[in-house]
Parts: sequence; C-alpha cells; structure tokens
Amino acid sequence: MWNCGIACWRKSFLCYRLMSTYVTKTRYLFELKEDDDACKKAHQTGAFYLFHSLAPLLQKSDHQYLAPQHSLLELEGLLGKFGQDTQRIEDSVLIGCSEQHEAWFALDLGLTSSFSINASLQKPEMEIELKGSFIELRKAFFQMNVKDASLLSMAQALLRWHDGHQFCSRSGQPTKKNMAGSKRMCPSNKIIYYPQMAPVVITLVSDGTRCLLARQSSFPKGMYSALAGFCDIGESLEEAVRREVAEEVGLEVERLQYSASQHWPFPNSSLMIACHATVKPGQTEIQVNLRELEAASWFSHDEVAAALRRNNPYTQQQNRTFPFWLPPKLAIAHQLIKEWVEKPSYSTLPA
Repeated sequence: MWNCGIACWRKSFLCYRLMSTYVTKTRYLFELKEDDDACKKAHQTGAFYLFHSLAPLLQKSDHQYLAPQHSLLELEGLLGKFGQDTQRIEDSVLIGCSEQHEAWFALDLGLTSSFSINASLQKPEMEIELKGSFIELRKAFFQMNVKDASLLSMAQALLRWHDGHQFCSRSGQPTKKNMAGSKRMCPSNKIIYYPQMAPVVITLVSDGTRCLLARQSSFPKGMYSALAGFCDIGESLEEAVRREVAEEVGLEVERLQYSASQHWPFPNSSLMIACHATVKPGQTEIQVNLRELEAASWFSHDEVAAALRRNNPYTQQQNRTFPFWLPPKLAIAHQLIKEWVEKPSYSTLPA
C-alpha cells in the first residue's frame, strides 16, 4: 500500500511537471470563472486595467500608448478618494493572467454601477489623479503593443456586453454577473447568458495574378481591404464566403481556403474568419454593390507588395503621395494580404 502511494504520488507529480504553462494558465482561469470565492481572492494579488465609458486608461510613451496596471490597494484608495464604495470592484471582469498566475481584471469607472453612489466617476478628475487619459480604443489601437491591444479589446468587449445585458430578455428582471464576468444569470428563472461574438468572414479574392481589394465609405481616406461580411443564421463558413463575394462584387467563388481568425472589437465584438478565395480567370468583371461598398478593384502583385512596404501610410496618403494603403499590421486583413503576396500558392488554390 505504501509503495502504491509513492508510485501514485510520483505519477501525479510527473503529470504536473509535464503540464505546459498554457495548460496550467488555462486551468487556473477556468477555476476563477467557475469559483466566485477563488476569483475574489485573486483580486488581492491581481492587476486592474481601468476604463471610463468603454475608453481605456492609457499613457503616451514616445509614439506608443501603454496601458497601466493598478493593484487592488491602489484601486481601493482611488475609489475611497472619490467617495465610492469599494464593492464597485466586483463589477470588474477577468481578462487573463500571467504565467505566474497574477490575474488581470478590467473595471469601467464610467458606466452605471449597482455599487456606485453616483452614476459614474468624473473623467477629468480621474485622468488627473491617474496621470493618464481615457482614449477611445479605436483611436489608440494601432499605436499599442500586441499584448495591450489584445487584452484591452477583450476587456472592452466584455464590459460592453455586461452593460448591454443587465436585464433578462425573458423575464425583464435584472441579471447578476458571476465574479469573473464570464456569464450572467437571471435569479427568477435561472437562465444563464454567456458573452458572444458575431462571426464575420473576411475574404481575399484572387484571379491567379491579381487580388481584389475594396473600400467602404466609412474607411479612412485611401484605405483598401479584403471583402468582409457577417455570417447569416444557418450558413456554413463556405456559404457565407460565396454569398458575400457574390453580393458585394458580383463574382462567383471557385475555390476557398481557411487562413486564420481574430477577435475584432470594432464596432462591436466580432470573430473575423479569414479566407483566401479564387475565381475563374475568365470571370473577373467586378460589379460593385454600392449599397455595400464605395469602390472595388483588382490590384497586381507588385502594387500590393509596394503598399505593404510603405511606412506611415496614413500620413503619406493625406499628402497624396501614393494611390492607396492597406490595413495596419494588427488587423487580420493585413496578414491575409501579406500571405497572398508572399505565397503564390494562394493565387491558385487546389480544387
């Protein structure tokens, strides 16, 4: 029995040692999502990112925005200074953790809270106290590092979802979030609501030698990108790609291939599903749907490759130094276009 105990302990210890950092982090986050007490305990050693009316607190450093973290003690002192109940911290949402299991949370000080004495904390006073600025995420997104951009995108999406789901759609009664913010429940009928993302297909179409880029009127001046649209209920990914291409530019997709996916926070939370698609060489006449697009055109490999090499494209476009520019590197559209330029195989997908 004693030897069996040692053997079992060794096996358990070995399994623990072999478990990857990713797995241990994922298991830890799962525990925080499922156990309110464990999540509240994680507040003690956690770090908080602050928002005001869905705009993150940022600090400018050279040509980049940084997202400062605050400890629980700092946050309690801040709330106390502005006459707020520290229970407001329970409005925070879990957004990740470090490899050392330091939990990361996001808290919006501008949205109405069940724990706030006033509707919200005043933005100018908060900015002075925090030595930063609450800036719209869209305006700062492409001047942030990848880690901060990803975390703040997730945080904003969760905070927005909770703000818009405070009441049950069935009973009309107030819903209650769990400590981590991974779900809300209606106490009267026990219905559980989970945060969701809208699936969007984004497709780079090629005819073998050229790729098709388009722009909407809402795009920054001169920017062209891949075609994109929401998936309809009941559609498969393949059906959504074919429909969107047909609707927007009047072309029929011959072949398609999945590339990658990305969470995209603008204007609301979407799951961008990126694909390459080809059309038959003899069927390339574009018929732009002006209800969807402002313009669309075929671009050669050299034109697109040159656009990818440009620095500060937005500034140069304002000076009209070149005809068009592409989405920034953080956008999955940029990666999709870069793949097409670097890998000729995407121009002729297998049947």
